[in-house]
Amino acid sequence: MILSDFLRTTRAPRYSLTFAFPLLAAYELLAFSLSHGDITGVRNGADVLLKSLFVTLGGRNGLALFGALLVGGGAALVWRDVQRSGKIETRYLLWMLVESVVYALAFGLVAGTLTMLLVPGLALVGDTPMLTAAALEDFSLPTQLMISLGAGIYEELLFRVILVGGLAWAGGKVLGLARPAAGVLAVVVGALVFSAFHYIGPYGETLELDSFTFRTVAGLLFSGLYLVRGFGITAWTHALYDVFLTV
Repeated sequence: MILSDFLRTTRAPRYSLTFAFPLLAAYELLAFSLSHGDITGVRNGADVLLKSLFVTLGGRNGLALFGALLVGGGAALVWRDVQRSGKIETRYLLWMLVESVVYALAFGLVAGTLTMLLVPGLALVGDTPMLTAAALEDFSLPTQLMISLGAGIYEELLFRVILVGGLAWAGGKVLGLARPAAGVLAVVVGALVFSAFHYIGPYGETLELDSFTFRTVAGLLFSGLYLVRGFGITAWTHALYDVFLTV
């Protein structure tokens, strides 16, 4: 396995989306079992936001439609890529998991160091997935793990794929910016929105400079990882990082 081939190949949909699917399945199964089938149970905030319109319009049927669009659309992209480029090598998926674990282990140190450099003197505390540390402790370990897995799959889908991708497109098509400028604008605005999202809603944290700065830096790092390594590895890195914080 040549490293350059691995890095190029594993960004393709047949690897990136296939790699992300077990994370999606684990989150949904855990969320379903913990809520006993109730669609209003505790879930990751980005998950709730993405599904809210479908649930409002169709209840369980709307939720089923969302799932069909998400899984069906992903499967179609994987199938098309397989037809064009060949089968999926299992060993590549295993190495992608190793890569994600390494990134997750290093993420807190890198993000924390950058935050300290940007705002010296902050008493930085660790990031938590959607909830304050105190609020998170009120939930059982399985619920905490479910929220962490959801942060990986749904926050990356919402903030990297949809938001950053949409902003980059709008920057080029609407504002007439060159592609690099549109990309930088999308990444920066996306990171600020990603950070602000953690302070909204019933489980939102109290807005503080240290945590807001840390999450903005985290958003920039996740966006960079998404652009370089694709959705699957970014989703797993985010999820594993939050899981490591939980356990």
